[in-house]
Amino acid sequence: MKLARLNLAVVGAGPVGLALALHAARSLPQAQVTVFDARPADKDVAGDPRTLALSLGSVQLLKRLNAWDGRHAQPIAEVHVSQAPPSLATPLGEPQVRIRAIDEAVPMLGAVLTYGAVVAPLQKAWEAEVQRFPQRLRSRFGTAVQGLKPLAGGVEVDAGIAEPFDLAVVAEGGVFSEQARKALASPYGQTAWVGQVTLSGAQPGVAFERFTRHGPAALLPLKPTDDGLLRAALVWCVPSDDDPVHDLSDTQRLAVLNTIFPAAAGRLVGITPLKAFPLGLNAERTLVSGRTVRIGNAAQTLHPVAGQGLNLGLRDAYELVDAIQTADTLEATLRRLEWRRAPDRWSMIAATDFLARSFTWKAPGLAAARGLGLTALQLAGPVKSLLARQMMFGRR
Repeated sequence: MKLARLNLAVVGAGPVGLALALHAARSLPQAQVTVFDARPADKDVAGDPRTLALSLGSVQLLKRLNAWDGRHAQPIAEVHVSQAPPSLATPLGEPQVRIRAIDEAVPMLGAVLTYGAVVAPLQKAWEAEVQRFPQRLRSRFGTAVQGLKPLAGGVEVDAGIAEPFDLAVVAEGGVFSEQARKALASPYGQTAWVGQVTLSGAQPGVAFERFTRHGPAALLPLKPTDDGLLRAALVWCVPSDDDPVHDLSDTQRLAVLNTIFPAAAGRLVGITPLKAFPLGLNAERTLVSGRTVRIGNAAQTLHPVAGQGLNLGLRDAYELVDAIQTADTLEATLRRLEWRRAPDRWSMIAATDFLARSFTWKAPGLAAARGLGLTALQLAGPVKSLLARQMMFGRR
């Protein structure tokens, strides 16, 4: 037996909110779905240049929703994680872990593309569904939700006019510094400098993460330009109170970055102006509060060290719809969702939080221990494969 009816409000038309709405529209024919977002419907989102890293599981979900445009995506064939000197030398050389798609028998580990290249196809697919089923699907773009109020057996959504719904799902994102603080909120005392770099002598499709004494730095491969120029998105994390990046010129930043990343990453020959974002953990203890569910960044904003925030949110969306499909009552749905999402959600929160905080600890030998851990992981094939599967598909 399934729910006879469902009046669902989705607050936020970013990647997670639109994926949820589209999946619900197609998988729950008994559901009325309304999407709210403050941005106007005619605002062009396709050109939003922010970089997103999607896992293979996320790519597969978007393909299932017919909302994937691979023309603008750079597949990730390999992830290379290493520790910058000084670190404990090993007989195998520099501590590193290499995870390759070919070793995992998958076409890619994930893909890198812009925010606009993810959202625009999702919004187009959603609007097509609204035109097909106007009697049960609604878009309320240009309409900011001002508040949510619990009701007996439902929730009231105040978007200028108060409307009752059976369930409201909040999927609005935002960065750590702009969010209201949740139950688990803690700044890391770190700043992420983000932008793009151009590369010479790099191998296409390889993502690099480098552990330094200041924090992690990452290069995410971008689709080459039409003239073949290799590019990568840069995420460079450093202490906020002793920021070694802030006062550097672009030339100086390039020089420093070329001392950070390994030779396999190629030589960085160009850099865009960098933007700075304070980092921290901001998470709810539970996804569910009455008839309101929070998913994606509305539920947990993580350190970018593993690049898993959006992937976690897309899995939240998929699991919620899947739970509704098999539940007799909404209460049973929400209980099932909480239990099903807990292992994946809390393991990712704990792992990213531990790793982020470890760069602020001053314990002697910590860098050496981290290097030994990388070397051990590289040698432990089954364990490395298990980690790769969790990064691609989440904890199951």
